[in-house]
Amino acid sequence: MARALIASAFALSLAGSAAVAGETSMASTRHHRAVLTQSAAMHLIWSDEFNGQAGASPDRAKWSFDTGGNGWGNNELQSYTSRLRNAGLDGNGDLVITARRERHTGADGVTRAYTSARMQTLPTFQFTYGLMEARIQVPAGQGLLPQFWTLGNEAYDLANAWPACGEIDAMEVLGSQPSVLNGTLHGPWPSLPDGLGGTVKSATPLSAAFHVYGVQWAPDRIDFMLDGSVYKTVTPADLPAGSPWPFQHPNFLLLNLAVGGNWPGAPSASTPFPARMLVDWVRVWQ
Repeated sequence: MARALIASAFALSLAGSAAVAGETSMASTRHHRAVLTQSAAMHLIWSDEFNGQAGASPDRAKWSFDTGGNGWGNNELQSYTSRLRNAGLDGNGDLVITARRERHTGADGVTRAYTSARMQTLPTFQFTYGLMEARIQVPAGQGLLPQFWTLGNEAYDLANAWPACGEIDAMEVLGSQPSVLNGTLHGPWPSLPDGLGGTVKSATPLSAAFHVYGVQWAPDRIDFMLDGSVYKTVTPADLPAGSPWPFQHPNFLLLNLAVGGNWPGAPSASTPFPARMLVDWVRVWQ
C-alpha cells in the first residue's frame, strides 16, 4: 500500500457493498464536464482542474514534487522526477503522470531503470476533515501502482514520523488487478502492518475509463468511496483496543504512479510503457 515511507524517503527533495459499474450523478459522464453537486452543507475549499496548455507544468503554486530513487520504503523501482516528461498537462484538461522505462540518475545520485512522478501539496495546502475526491483514469499493467492519498502534515519532519503521522490511501489500483480498488489507512498499529481498509471490485476494469475516487473524513470515521458510493467505513472501534487514531490533524494530498515494489512486484515484459495516469481534477470539500 503506499506503504512504509521510511526515513530515507522523507529526506529526499521536496523540490519542485457491491460491484460498481460507472460514475454517479456526483460527476457527469462527459469528460471534463463534472458538475459540482455536493451537499449545500459543504463548500469547495481547494481544487485543481488541470486546465492549461499542452506541455505545461502542473501549478507550482499548488503542487511540489518528491524526487529521488531510493525505493520509498517499498523497494520501488522508479526514480521520481519533476520533469514534464513525467508530469505535465495534456491540453485537454488532464494532468498526465507518466511512468517510463528509461535509465535515469536523480539528484540523489541513484540510477534507476524507470522514471515517474510523485506530487504533493505540502506546504501550500493542508486540511482537516471533509470530502476529498479525484477523477482519475488509472493504467493497467503488471508492476504499476497509481495512488491518490494523504499523509499527516508532520510526515516529513522526522525520520520516524511515519506511521504515527497517519496515512489515508483513497485510491490504490494494482496494474495487475485493474478491476479492484483498494482503500487503506495506515497508523502506528504493530498488529496491523498492512493497515486497515477494504476493497471493491468494479464490473469493468477501472483502467478503461475515468472514475471518481474519494474519502469522506470525519473526526471518528473515514468512508472510502468509488463514484460517490461508500464501499468501506473505518472507525476507531475497528482497531485493537487502545490503538491511537492519528486522523485528527491536518493532512496533505499526494498523487503518484509507482513502478514495482513489495506489493505490485516488478513489471513484466508485457507491461506497457510509457504508462499514464490521467487526472481530470482533484477537489476538497468541507
